[in-house]
Amino acid sequence: MYSMVAGTILTTSCSEKKDIPKPEEKDPVVVVDDQELIKLPADWLKSSSLTNGFPKGIEVYRRTNAYNNKSMNAYCVVFDPKVSDFEFKPILPSKNRKVSELYAEESGTKYVCLNGGFFGTNASYSLVMFNGSILAPNIRSLNRVYNSVSTAYYPTRGAFGVFSDGTSDVSWVYNVGAGNGVLYSYTVPAANALNNAPASQPGQNSPAGAKLWNAVHAIGGSPVLIKDNQINITDKEELIEIDNSSSRARSAIGYTASGKIILLAVEGNNSSGGTGLNLVELAGMMKEMGCAGALNLDGGGSTTLFVNGQQTVKPSDAAGERPVMSAIIIKKR
Repeated sequence: MYSMVAGTILTTSCSEKKDIPKPEEKDPVVVVDDQELIKLPADWLKSSSLTNGFPKGIEVYRRTNAYNNKSMNAYCVVFDPKVSDFEFKPILPSKNRKVSELYAEESGTKYVCLNGGFFGTNASYSLVMFNGSILAPNIRSLNRVYNSVSTAYYPTRGAFGVFSDGTSDVSWVYNVGAGNGVLYSYTVPAANALNNAPASQPGQNSPAGAKLWNAVHAIGGSPVLIKDNQINITDKEELIEIDNSSSRARSAIGYTASGKIILLAVEGNNSSGGTGLNLVELAGMMKEMGCAGALNLDGGGSTTLFVNGQQTVKPSDAAGERPVMSAIIIKKR
């Protein structure tokens, strides 16, 4: 992640006798090493046509080979957040909008737009944070039945954050205090589970490892897929057990050990394209791609990825692209 990959210049020359000049001697041959940002599994092929006109430091790959014997059509975007020309911009529209609309309406030079976290009608249920300002918090409470009674629970849901130095983190977070509150992260999620009494409301001292989370930009989702280089799917603790064992379209975001950020969109519910993945497979795919931390975003009909103005995966809703309530834009700063 630490810098844009630069070409390595190799110079070749031919030995010659000093007393036999070459009248048509040419300049030395220069070979540029176009090293890729990331080494992905061989099933991922670079899609150069989608990045026509893009600067160095951002790449797009496509996978059509099967995964776990499931037909596949998936795209990933890899970029280096330490390249100063790139801006990682989570956005919150005033109402539900299609990703294609959000991409088109964004000013300046934009490269990528991926759907964000969970939402309802004109309301985000997942964190949206840009330039240190919390535009929407992760959902703070929700009700589940406990002892036959509708009971409030306070989940610490996942978030992906980018810090001022360009490093990234995936953590369980909670907005503590009035209004949008102050954002805290924890080393473990709040110990919630269906049919169990709710854990205490998260605060400045609990769950374990509570600390201020000083991300500059962040997007929320659920559940965490990979934490500290280990697959750790915390859907039960985050109270987000929804179609997790089903093959469906998936969106995810992660970062590698070298600091590159990966945006992933997996097509689902398409008999002639991609059938989708379950959460365990999604986490496995992100781990195989080199992610040290990864977060599930809203999937199914919400999964939409636009690159260079072009739609990639086919929407899984019969009606086409679904309006969403948050998105991630990668653009020129």
